[in-house]
Amino acid sequence: MSHWLLLALLGLASYLILQRSVARVTTVSWQLLWVVIMIPPGVVVLFQTLWGTSPPTLLVLGLFLASYIASVVLLQRGQLKPPAPEQANPQLQPKNEAELPNPISEHIPIKDISREQVSQCFPWEVFQVHKVEYRPQAIICRGNLRAEPDSAYQQVADQVSSHFGQRFLLVLQEGMAGKPFFALVPNPAARRAADLPESPVFPVVLALATLVTTVTAAVPSPLMQLADLRDPQLLLPRLAYGCGLVLILAAHEWSRWGSARYHKIPTSWPYFIPVPYALGTFGALVNLKAPVPNRKVLFDLAVSGPLVGGCLAILVLILGLLRSTVTAFPEAENGRVSVTLQHIDPRFSVLLTLLSKIVLGSQWGPDQIIQLHPLAFAGWVGLLIIAFNLTPVGQLDGGHLVHAIYGQAMGATIGRITRILVITVGLTIQPLLLMWGILLFFMTSADEPALNDVTELDEKRELLGLGLLTLMVLIVIPTPPFLQAWIGV
Repeated sequence: MSHWLLLALLGLASYLILQRSVARVTTVSWQLLWVVIMIPPGVVVLFQTLWGTSPPTLLVLGLFLASYIASVVLLQRGQLKPPAPEQANPQLQPKNEAELPNPISEHIPIKDISREQVSQCFPWEVFQVHKVEYRPQAIICRGNLRAEPDSAYQQVADQVSSHFGQRFLLVLQEGMAGKPFFALVPNPAARRAADLPESPVFPVVLALATLVTTVTAAVPSPLMQLADLRDPQLLLPRLAYGCGLVLILAAHEWSRWGSARYHKIPTSWPYFIPVPYALGTFGALVNLKAPVPNRKVLFDLAVSGPLVGGCLAILVLILGLLRSTVTAFPEAENGRVSVTLQHIDPRFSVLLTLLSKIVLGSQWGPDQIIQLHPLAFAGWVGLLIIAFNLTPVGQLDGGHLVHAIYGQAMGATIGRITRILVITVGLTIQPLLLMWGILLFFMTSADEPALNDVTELDEKRELLGLGLLTLMVLIVIPTPPFLQAWIGV
């Protein structure tokens, strides 16, 4: 029954996502696309229900690959066609520069803005325009970049602002064969009134509610009763778990919030997501209210949360391990090893294995597991959340990282490969990743571009980003046998 419930939640989430996003950019029925995407998880759950076991690995991989290919083909066939440039209204095209309105009225449709009006924004010594393409929601300008990307972007942005006011945002991206191109896209802020100051009351209420739900959550102990509030022996362990986990999530989101404010990007307050079951929370989020100016800022936004939150999670885990105890493997009645969330085998994570051995030393050896203190469990859950968020797919922090390091196109390719790898690893050596791998297939593999998406990162940022991606792998990959033998576990 739990598998069918998860399938229903996946179906509902993907249904709403497709309805609000994909329906706007394709003529293909988004309901058909939803059916194609839902076939693989539906077959897996049906197989488990009928035969009581998971389907063969090759069958699952084949289904997901077929579903992915079919969805890509459907999207490509239904791609909206851009209007031809010659459709522009000749009555609105000026005969000379003196007739150019400044700024050009926002009421003129994109397709009626002439090539001459657009070309005025590109100084010849900065960017030589060869071709202007009109899309439903953008004007694409292709040509030769004659200056450094940072300098070119700023000069063209000033010209766009001079000619069009605040109507457009300027985007500089890598095109085919590595040739950069500019795009003028509608500025959402130009059509809405200034945002009212956001009240911190609701975020504070959500944070307090999340603290309550984590303290009373079913993990790592049974659901808390009101009478337990008077028993310190029952309350303190739950407080250790709840406060530890909320502190890690707060460090992650407030670091991202601080990084955005440092780069002068308006953001919402951090919003926690409380749930009255499971871990007690679905995490937290910060919503950016303006586009990211360049890949360096994108990197800083992506790295700040996992870096600060990850360091704090490791510290909380170490403090909890100091209060944890080592026990023998409990045996179930059928002879199989029984391991619960409170009694954990650290060998299913390389990082957890190394930290446990460093903290516990000779106390932990082969054929033994660890009874985690609630504070250690909070640190471990925090690390898992950060690791999942570092998965290099789409708009996750990991997706932002690979986008900032390698560019949007390569980042999207890495995201597509990662989804298949996560499913493969989940079906073979790490069951913990299976459900996460299924969820990744409902996320877009491409990240939104930065305004200046061409200027590359410095080496220090690249090394830091690769280090965080390595940390993600160490968190989710089981400890190989040779390493277990080497450290004596």
